[in-house]
Amino acid sequence: MKRDAVFSKSLRPRGTSPLASEMNGQKTEPLVYGSASKTAENKHIDLKLIKVRFDFLAVFLLGVVVSLLCVGLFSNAFENRQVLTQKDIDAAVLHTLESKELPSPSSKAAAAVQGAVVRVLAFAEDPKNKETDIESGLGTGVVIKDDGTILTNFHVVAGAKKLRVTFFDGTETEAFVVSVQPDKDLAVLKPQKIPDDLEAAILGSSQQLAPGDVVVAVGFPFGIGPSISSGVVSGLNRHFKSPDGQQTLKGLIQFDAAANSGNSGGPLVNTTGEVVGIVTAILNPTSARTFIGIGFATTIESAGSAVGLPPF
Repeated sequence: MKRDAVFSKSLRPRGTSPLASEMNGQKTEPLVYGSASKTAENKHIDLKLIKVRFDFLAVFLLGVVVSLLCVGLFSNAFENRQVLTQKDIDAAVLHTLESKELPSPSSKAAAAVQGAVVRVLAFAEDPKNKETDIESGLGTGVVIKDDGTILTNFHVVAGAKKLRVTFFDGTETEAFVVSVQPDKDLAVLKPQKIPDDLEAAILGSSQQLAPGDVVVAVGFPFGIGPSISSGVVSGLNRHFKSPDGQQTLKGLIQFDAAANSGNSGGPLVNTTGEVVGIVTAILNPTSARTFIGIGFATTIESAGSAVGLPPF
């Protein structure tokens, strides 16, 4: 549909012109288009500027007031702050000791090494059935390297056809002997697989030990474990002769933390969680082969030389 043209209306009255007005005897003022609207617009702009300036001034004054309040509060807090004295600190520590039960040194030591302790089972061929393996040895081992290298006693794995180790998370795997030092009753094992989050034990120096120092033995006595027992160092540089009289071990740590069959090869740990020895033997003059209060551990220095670790 065709749209009609729309034209703006003239500002001049129809039928009227300046010449006609003069001819009619009327005085005509010249028309100035837009002058009235421009004046109103200027007034409107001026009002806007005044409003903006007023708003800016209000915001500025508000910011000054808030800043002064913040400064006042900070100054008041700074002036009123409490200065702690040694007496206050001692009282807070004493309150914590009295109101909270803290873990014992033995508990912390065991927790530090427990993830590196493994159970070691040795199997031999059944003489009645060569296709069947029977358990021939039970002991404990401790992981001393991140690659899963395990340190244990030689007498635990001696003559074994197959070895199986169980890690702290229940992972079971076969292991094989890397090296042995029968004169120190030590053996090094390498498992076929290891847990993803396996952490090796931290080794410490036995040179820092003194009689009376607290030590912890971690292992699998009679296959139960991991089990923890706590005691003290009873003596240093002890000798032990095997029941058959065929072997004498020297430079041993004597301790009284409970150890029984199955603890062999397990770590002896100080209160900072460092392995300072490998449990090797217990002394019992009877044939019971149970603990009566005297155990022996090979120093970690001797054990370290078995796997090529640098001396302390």
